[in-house]
Formats: sequence, C-alpha cells, structure tokens
Amino acid sequence: MPPSSRAVRFTGSEVNAAPMLRRILLWGVVIAAVVFAVQGGEWGTSDLFAQRARAARLRAEIDTLKRDVDSLARVKKAILTDPVVQERIAREEFGMVRGDRELLYRFASPRDTVPAGTARADTARAR
Repeated sequence: MPPSSRAVRFTGSEVNAAPMLRRILLWGVVIAAVVFAVQGGEWGTSDLFAQRARAARLRAEIDTLKRDVDSLARVKKAILTDPVVQERIAREEFGMVRGDRELLYRFASPRDTVPAGTARADTARAR
C-alpha cells in the first residue's frame, strides 16, 4: 500500500483528550471565578468579617463612653444640688472650715531644720 492510502487509527484516549482538557479548563475558570467572587475585591469575605469585628468593638466602646457620660452627669448634678457634696469639695479641695465652730491646724516644718546626721556650719566652727 502506498503511504498516502494508509488509514490512521486513533485510540479512544487521543480522540477524547481535547474535549476533556476543555472541560477541565472550564471548571478551573469557573472555580477561580467563584473564589474571586467570594474572597476577591475590596469587599471580600475576610474584609466583611473584619468590619463586623470592628463594628462590635466600636459598639462596646460607645456603651462604655455612654456609661462614663451618665456617671459624670450624676456627679455634676450632685455638685450643683447636694450641699453635702459641696461641703466635702470645699473642705478637700479648698481647705475651708465652718465659720467659728471649727479650727484649722496646719503643721509646717521650720525652714531652717537640718536633716539628722549632718552638722550645722555654726556648731562646727564653735568647736
């Protein structure tokens, strides 16, 4: 037989290789597109989880600050309206006493005291 008239035989794996390769590539592209849609871009899944955690932290901080503001508002009201609190602040902060019914004693150390163990200059010269 002449070389041109010979029949070429293909095995089954050679014939189905091209469609199988296309199918694998198609599934690879589909999987890559799904992964990018879920994880990729500016608003990926991990970014959404981070945003939710940050929002929870900020809510907790807002609650703490609201409690602080409420506490300070109660203190302000007590300072403005409660005579006992006003008297305590006057005594502690400003050193005030009640009229002539109380005496204030202040103990101060003399300015010319010398720490123990050191000799004064004039007693050292006298010897």
